Amino acid sequence: MPRNLPESASRALRSSPPPFSPTPFSRAGLRQLLALGAILACSLVSTASLAGSYDDALDAATMGDAKALASLLQRGVDPDTVDAQGNTLLILAAREGQTAALEALLKYRVRIDYRNPAGDSALMLAVLRGHDDAARALLKAGAQINHEGWAPLHYAAFEGRESMVETLLSAGADVNIKAPNLATPLMIAARNGHIEVVRRLLAVPATDLNALNDAGLAADVWALQNANTDIAELIQAERKRRGLPAPAIRVTIE
Repeated sequence: MPRNLPESASRALRSSPPPFSPTPFSRAGLRQLLALGAILACSLVSTASLAGSYDDALDAATMGDAKALASLLQRGVDPDTVDAQGNTLLILAAREGQTAALEALLKYRVRIDYRNPAGDSALMLAVLRGHDDAARALLKAGAQINHEGWAPLHYAAFEGRESMVETLLSAGADVNIKAPNLATPLMIAARNGHIEVVRRLLAVPATDLNALNDAGLAADVWALQNANTDIAELIQAERKRRGLPAPAIRVTIE
């Protein structure tokens, strides 16, 4: 210590604790600190693991890797996981026709009738894409056939999927179920020119030949508007055979 410091300053320096003196930890405090660090580390690892599992589950459902998907489900991945577009794992598997992956999910009591933001269920997309095996698996598991909005039979009629129309009718589909635009499956098939589907629907006695869509058009008129004259003639012949009058024209004035 410099000799020229005043005695009072020298005593003050000798009596003051050194700056930034560390506070000693007790053993208990050190253990708590270590435990907290371990918890944080586990949390980070768990978060990263969950993120990886989420992506892996979406990929497995889409690509049809049933074995990987089953493993992820056994490890605790939510079977009702949804992607960024609101599609569940079941919807992804059904949309891509991945029947094995779909069946793996069905073992976990998934929300089989969940509909994505576009209003499509797993069954609807399986029907739309023509994945008959996936659709049958969903029907066997109890998927809903008749509901408000677009229904599976509308999609089958729209795409002209004859075998799926037969399957849905056998499963109890309402042959006259109405879409949001009031179109029935017969109207949709007639409009799109699917003559074999039209024939199958006309063979059902309950099929309404005179139903009108929201534009006031019956199935035969809608067929004629789209140059499907052969289909229009089929419907008109069936109407005559049944002894039905032509439907009244409905005009909406706005």
